[in-house]
Amino acid sequence: MVRHALAEITGYPFVNADLLRQSLTHRSFGAPHNERLEFLGDGVLNCIIAALLFERFPQLAEGDLSRLRASLVNQQSLYEIAQQIELGGELLLGEGELKSGGAQRPSILADAIEALIGATFLDGGFDAARAVVVRLFERQLAGADPQTVGKDAKTLLQELLQSRRIALPQYSVVATAGEAHEQNFRVECAIPELKIRTQGEGSSRRAAEQIAAGRAHNLATAGK
Repeated sequence: MVRHALAEITGYPFVNADLLRQSLTHRSFGAPHNERLEFLGDGVLNCIIAALLFERFPQLAEGDLSRLRASLVNQQSLYEIAQQIELGGELLLGEGELKSGGAQRPSILADAIEALIGATFLDGGFDAARAVVVRLFERQLAGADPQTVGKDAKTLLQELLQSRRIALPQYSVVATAGEAHEQNFRVECAIPELKIRTQGEGSSRRAAEQIAAGRAHNLATAGK
């Protein structure tokens, strides 16, 4: 079931099902787990995103390319992609992690995305991994804008609303989960004048606000 679901989402059918299983196995479940694959996937992902940005922005300087890559490859971005494809439901976690909400923990989900990319690289080579990255990062790559490098989602949303003379968004925590040292926050971003309400989840209130703001910014710009 896992193999078919992820093959449909990523566009890549694994030949070695054991690699796919390992990429989804957290160390709390047992060995072999996905930490080594996560290490490999991190390197492969950064290389692929760097190559894609290099091709897409031929005039962009090295420093701007690095900042643009960092805006695409980070825990929150990977976490959001994992949520979009509902990867949490496919993870193999130990009983303790399951009870504490590990299937929705940003760090675990982000690591699993990198492990999945690392496993794809081992199973099908660089071209297969590249195709999976392009598919998973489709929305992020389409929205990559050198003009916004260095500006976070909350800043971009604030600037957009100010340019339209609209009141600034209201952020509120609607839910928290997990132990005190590893909490997960769900935050709502509301823009009453535009009838926009979005939510984001993250390992901190700030991170959750950024995701909610990014979604609100997408809706606000789409409706202009």
